Amino acid sequence: MRSMNTAERRARLALRHRLCPAARTDDVLDIVRAMVVLHATDPATVHLSVAARSVHAVPAAVEKALYDDRTLLRMLAMRRTMFVAPTELVPVLQASTANGLAAKQRARYTKMIERGGDVTDAPALFARAEEAAHEALLARGRATGTQLSADVPLLRTQVEMAPGKSYSRVTGITTWILVTLGCEGRIVRGRPNGSWTSSQYAWSPVETWLPGGIEPLPAGEARAGLVRRWLRAFGPAPVTDLKWWTGWSAGDVGKALALLDVTEVDLGGGATGLVLSDDLEPAPAPEPWAALLPALDPTPMGWQERDWFLGPHGPLLFDRNGNAGPSVWWDGRVVGGWAQRRDGEIVFRLLEDVGADAEAAVEREAARMAAWYGDVRAIPRFRTPLERELTA
Repeated sequence: MRSMNTAERRARLALRHRLCPAARTDDVLDIVRAMVVLHATDPATVHLSVAARSVHAVPAAVEKALYDDRTLLRMLAMRRTMFVAPTELVPVLQASTANGLAAKQRARYTKMIERGGDVTDAPALFARAEEAAHEALLARGRATGTQLSADVPLLRTQVEMAPGKSYSRVTGITTWILVTLGCEGRIVRGRPNGSWTSSQYAWSPVETWLPGGIEPLPAGEARAGLVRRWLRAFGPAPVTDLKWWTGWSAGDVGKALALLDVTEVDLGGGATGLVLSDDLEPAPAPEPWAALLPALDPTPMGWQERDWFLGPHGPLLFDRNGNAGPSVWWDGRVVGGWAQRRDGEIVFRLLEDVGADAEAAVEREAARMAAWYGDVRAIPRFRTPLERELTA
């Protein structure tokens, strides 16, 4: 069995994730393609993930790719997580994941309407509200949820969230309808109202990003296509990592792998992983490199099993739900954490002795990240113990 030890996995990570200086680029679309998708639950993550992998790019370059060139699109996909994806990957994400997510969202929200509203036929109301909201958005071309709610009376239907509970509250169904339409691939989140840290998006018909709409694909074919991209970026890795990242059932993962030519490799320590069979050549080790990756960056969030790059630092750098905080990297492994203080200063703490050269490289990356932020201040949506300590 071919061996791919930790050193080789770290070399592949440096090159394929565009983290070492030799692999960095100012092409935003190429950066996103290299990572398959970028995490976008926290809007700042998208920009800061690009910052870590670029040389001279600025936030406006990310906004141009998203909202002017429209080569990127924001959507819910794996694990019901928000991502930014290349538009050519959207049909794959839609067929492999988002269609199933839309069905689950619809079932969940109609049940909540039945339980907490004065509605006799919740599925019928939900369907009517969806169609009316979509028609209103087509008429406007671009709109916020508030604007669509003003146009469509059904969206103002009131639902009690937890009937009989002291903490219950009443809410409208606008967000539920728009989220489901987004999962169905009929509408997309456009430019936010505010800076690149804002999550108050306006909505647009999907045709404004993809003129012909989203091309339908067979689900099995789409899953195999997504797995191929993930293995190219994150392989070799155990099947359990792939199952976690996709959020699919073991059966769906197995069927996708059966359509691909993969090889099992020895990861060391009794662990085995999968890699594409045409991707077995050793990766050349790059020069030592430093990087400051943001909270929820796709590199630390790409695997469930992280000991080979994270070591003992998980409790300080991840929250209790498994969300990664800002991390300091040296030569393919996590060696500390960082944060932005209220005055804009970028501070970091190294959790192990990495030497003067490494510390100087981290200082340079911190200065680069401070320049990227400029006057913008961004607190991570999911805060971790070390990030809180550094900003106290």
